[in-house]
Amino acid sequence: MTKPTLVVLAAGMGSRYGGLKQIDPVGPHGEFIIDYSVFDAHRAGFGKVVFIIRKDIEKDFKEQIGSRYDGIIPVEYAYQDLDDLPGGYERPEGRTKPWGTGHAVWAARNAVNEPFAVINADDFYGESGFALLADWLVKCRPDSADFSMCGFTLEKTLSDHGTVSRGICSRDGQGLLEDVEEHTGIGRADGEISGKNGKGETVSFRGDEIVSMNMWGFTPALFAHLERLFTDFLSQKGKEEKSEFYLPFAIDELIKSEVTRVDVLHSRDNWFGVTYREDKPLVVAALGVLIREGRYPERLGK
Repeated sequence: MTKPTLVVLAAGMGSRYGGLKQIDPVGPHGEFIIDYSVFDAHRAGFGKVVFIIRKDIEKDFKEQIGSRYDGIIPVEYAYQDLDDLPGGYERPEGRTKPWGTGHAVWAARNAVNEPFAVINADDFYGESGFALLADWLVKCRPDSADFSMCGFTLEKTLSDHGTVSRGICSRDGQGLLEDVEEHTGIGRADGEISGKNGKGETVSFRGDEIVSMNMWGFTPALFAHLERLFTDFLSQKGKEEKSEFYLPFAIDELIKSEVTRVDVLHSRDNWFGVTYREDKPLVVAALGVLIREGRYPERLGK
């Protein structure tokens, strides 16, 4: 039985943190958030990790992060490069901004030949999401164009220190993903949760809505679709300096054109992210609780 691969979007880590050395540990023995994701993926049955990084952070990334998994799980690398473009397209002069998460996943096309999950490097997803995706990926047909997404309960993804943006998922009667609508400024106030929709209108939420946190399950069939959609994107917006080809946009296009169906899996775990600097103590405390409950060992490693 082929084990699924975990693809980690890590190309933005250096720029987001001002250098890899600034990545804050959150575990009791210096563990990063990504260490917990790799740990969860490994115990869920994933057989390999592919980190998508930039060439300019390769040395630091391999030394400070990739080396942590030696002897635990095989690690490979793919590189998001501004000049890695399909169809004879070239990077416009002056372009320094990455092409977006859809392009980042496409960059892994030569490193992944089996069903795979995609996650962000700096988000804590919890054990059950990886178990749900691993089960789905093992059972899916490797050549299928049907995919999956692991969503989270909205109220379990909010910050106590400011508002957040979230993609609210809608499903059809079969539980398949119909749409992910981006909402901004979501937060709690006076016991209520509210935010703004794409029209700028205030929307109230119950809190049990399913939101997308960029945790997906795919087969290698995705790469050909991404290449086609990215080529279309380049023909329309490739000369712009700041346009981005986002993964959720690509999946939405595939759903609406009936090329793919996306199963919505639902993790009941809390999602953690350091959206605000003040979030870090809460993440550290939450991990401490999970460790005391026996969900994680005190020290991750071999």
